[in-house]
Amino acid sequence: MVKLIVTKLIFTRQKNMEEAWGADMSPLYRKKVTIELAFWKHKMTKKQAVGSVWAKNIQTKLNNLIPEKVHQAVTFTIEKMVKGVLFGAKYTTTSPRVSGSFQLREAYVRKFIETYKKTASVEGAVTGAGGLLMGMADFPVLLAIKMKMLFDIAVTYGYDVKQYKERLFLLTVFQLAFSSHKYRTEVYERLLSWDAYAEGLPDDVDSFDWRTFQLEYRDYIDLAKMAQLVPVIGAAVGAVVNYRLVQQLGTTVMNCYRMRMLEAN
Repeated sequence: MVKLIVTKLIFTRQKNMEEAWGADMSPLYRKKVTIELAFWKHKMTKKQAVGSVWAKNIQTKLNNLIPEKVHQAVTFTIEKMVKGVLFGAKYTTTSPRVSGSFQLREAYVRKFIETYKKTASVEGAVTGAGGLLMGMADFPVLLAIKMKMLFDIAVTYGYDVKQYKERLFLLTVFQLAFSSHKYRTEVYERLLSWDAYAEGLPDDVDSFDWRTFQLEYRDYIDLAKMAQLVPVIGAAVGAVVNYRLVQQLGTTVMNCYRMRMLEAN
């Protein structure tokens, strides 16, 4: 009962905060955000290119050739890795920003994205230059960089990432950023009406579909990251790929929070 009351209070605070965002946003900036959000939404819902369908079908066939025990091992590893980062970072994250206009918050968000892009790029270059073993180490480090960026952006928008369901929101945003078109629509629809969806979520992270999550994430970055393991070109590939992956995640999380804000107004 107490937990339910606390959850309702948090939900009410977030709705009030989202309404306040609209009140302090200038008409010009609102127009800019609305246009950018519309273009991003179109990208999320547009028809899949033939080439992407072909590539995904090939990837699916390759996955089917991998023994089930291997899939289970990879799923377990990624699940534990993400849980460790996602649910263990509350001690390294600041409290939600309680003041500042929406425009100012977004200026800070863009700065965070630029900083994390550069950090990921340097990390990718270093691990790429180190050959196979260093290249393999890139995966967990890059994942930690991405998750920390999500946390910093969330608190800048004013959300409390110590709340379990807010962390699930970030996990779902992560999933949207790196999903194939087949699953992207489903995840996008979930985020489109997140507040209603979140009310029915169980308080158990193990109910999350980790198998689909790891397959989509792994398939998305596999081809791009494979070249990072190649000697000589590994450093350059790692720097560019990491930079673009973080940029993509940053754009996704910005627009997902914009959706929550605009729908409240």
